[in-house]
Amino acid sequence: MITPSQTVGPFYGYALPFARGGEIAPAGDPRTVTVHGVVRDGAGEPVPDALLEFWQAGPDGRRTGAPGSLRRDPAGGAVVGRDGLVFTGFGRVPTDADGHYVVRTLPPPPDAPYLSVAVFARGLLHHLHTRAYFPGHEDDALLAALPARRRATLVAREESAGVHRFDIRIQGSDAEETVFLDFDRSR
Repeated sequence: MITPSQTVGPFYGYALPFARGGEIAPAGDPRTVTVHGVVRDGAGEPVPDALLEFWQAGPDGRRTGAPGSLRRDPAGGAVVGRDGLVFTGFGRVPTDADGHYVVRTLPPPPDAPYLSVAVFARGLLHHLHTRAYFPGHEDDALLAALPARRRATLVAREESAGVHRFDIRIQGSDAEETVFLDFDRSR
């Protein structure tokens, strides 16, 4: 029997975020890049209680990440955060009161030049999937298939060396709303 969906939030402050969840790159790695931005709703207002998950291939092209990179408190078993030593390929961060998020990661490889992003936010019946591309990869098949105004919503802007901005707009006009990917759930 199929039951109706419910909205997915807000409930993220409990159990899902974890210490240093946005620290995907190993501490001190000189290749580290910062990706940050604001999640906005259809009215352009910041979403203060969204949760974002980031997945990516490593600079060497591996897509496996590093299992077991989260440390647990030996006494109580609670997750206390990343070990800071290995590239994980995965990050999970909540937005702050201004809808802002930050992740620090390593540049993805040329054959997968993006971060996969899952957006969980109040009012959504299902989480949304998108990609944050780094500049210079507009020849990627997905980007090339989009009109220029839509393509721009998937490309992070370089603000300075090693710092990129990627804003996410959940709804809006064609030029404003982030392109979201539809994965066939029936397969």
